[in-house]
Amino acid sequence: MRYLLVEDNLELAEAVVNRLALDGHAVDHAACLADAEDCLAAAQYDLILLDVMLPDGDGREFLARSRTRLETPVIVLTARSQVSDRVGALDQGADDYITKPFDFSELEARCRAVLRRRGGEARNEIHLGDAVFDPLAGTLRLGADSIDLRNREIRLLEVFARHKGQILSKSQLMDRLFSYDAEVTENAIEVYVGRLRRRIDGMGVRIETVRGLGYRMEN
Repeated sequence: MRYLLVEDNLELAEAVVNRLALDGHAVDHAACLADAEDCLAAAQYDLILLDVMLPDGDGREFLARSRTRLETPVIVLTARSQVSDRVGALDQGADDYITKPFDFSELEARCRAVLRRRGGEARNEIHLGDAVFDPLAGTLRLGADSIDLRNREIRLLEVFARHKGQILSKSQLMDRLFSYDAEVTENAIEVYVGRLRRRIDGMGVRIETVRGLGYRMEN
């Protein structure tokens, strides 16, 4: 998953980015609404974590303005605990909210729940050939066997699983797996794809190389 965190508290932002990165997510950080607009113009995100009080405006007003063109799910981060504040955020287009200070495990659980709802899924599981993949739990099972995946492999498999049959270029995969400040090359994608191919060997799905274009997952 690729997240956009809009938060002006740099200490909190760093902690959130680091925690989500441990799960293999790519997280871009914007400290103000202007930076958030730039990020949204340049990339697609799976989820936005949006602070309310920002140096150049109110996150809720930004959300209300953006909802006509922005389909990305949004979780509002707020220090306001009044019911009316939370209801207002939801009415303005938020998919969920979390009150500061928050526990990181709760934030992660709310992210999973919002993404699951947006995907129209009561459960997280995706069937890949003979295997069952749960991208939010980070598990891949083949019968009674569990296949160990590293965090980046989990996210790469998720991208392929959700775009099965589609050709994905190396640049598209880099965009989904890494944040802007990550220093990586397309060779890294080749390495991760090679590892993932070995993990899913014999499961009834494969990742094909489409010469000059990229990769595609097929049964």
